[in-house]
Amino acid sequence: MADEAQGDVHMIEADVLLRGGLGGNGDPIMAHPPETDSDNTLQEWLKEVVNTNKGIKLDFKSLEAVRPSLELLEQVEQQLRQPVWINADILPGPNGNSAVVDAEGFLDTVTSFFPDVTLSLGWTTGWHPGKHNEGYDWVMVKEMAQICSTLSQPVTFPVRAALVRQSISELCWLIQQSDRYSLTVWTGKEDVYSVEDLLYIRENFDKSRVYYDILEPQNSEFKKAIGVE
Repeated sequence: MADEAQGDVHMIEADVLLRGGLGGNGDPIMAHPPETDSDNTLQEWLKEVVNTNKGIKLDFKSLEAVRPSLELLEQVEQQLRQPVWINADILPGPNGNSAVVDAEGFLDTVTSFFPDVTLSLGWTTGWHPGKHNEGYDWVMVKEMAQICSTLSQPVTFPVRAALVRQSISELCWLIQQSDRYSLTVWTGKEDVYSVEDLLYIRENFDKSRVYYDILEPQNSEFKKAIGVE
């Protein structure tokens, strides 16, 4: 946390679960499945992060954790000076086999607490080395567009860098459906992709509507390639 607060990242992300895992009724904690326990509670994390200039991104893997977590966020709302994004994978995507978070329940809960917050709505995905990985297809993007058509707040769609190049037409169409939409390009630890793939993404989308959440060494190489040191 301290390193992130001091670094040059713009947002700090928290994976939030209920202590005890799926179906758990404990406190919201910072942990990534399959872990079900942690010394880091969301309440303590929020107390620290509100005193930084970093944006907050809460990533939910289960619907049960959303309401108690937003109740904690509401308690520090008056101290918030930074952007807040609320993230969940609400649809199955390319090679995705993880459980999705119920879209209707998630959106109803989030908007009842924070009607203007930026929603980060994604697909479950997988990536397999040594084989052709399909990208985001028309069924996936049209279903997402339909879900988001009744929303009024900003929406960013997290998309996996290694799957974007084969999905340019579909994702271009998606973010053209509203000027409230953007993409957030993220990467898995084991994914194989190149800086050229990132540059291709940058060339094919409005630069002001694409965010990047990418790992080293590609992050530094990408910044160097576009002249941002």
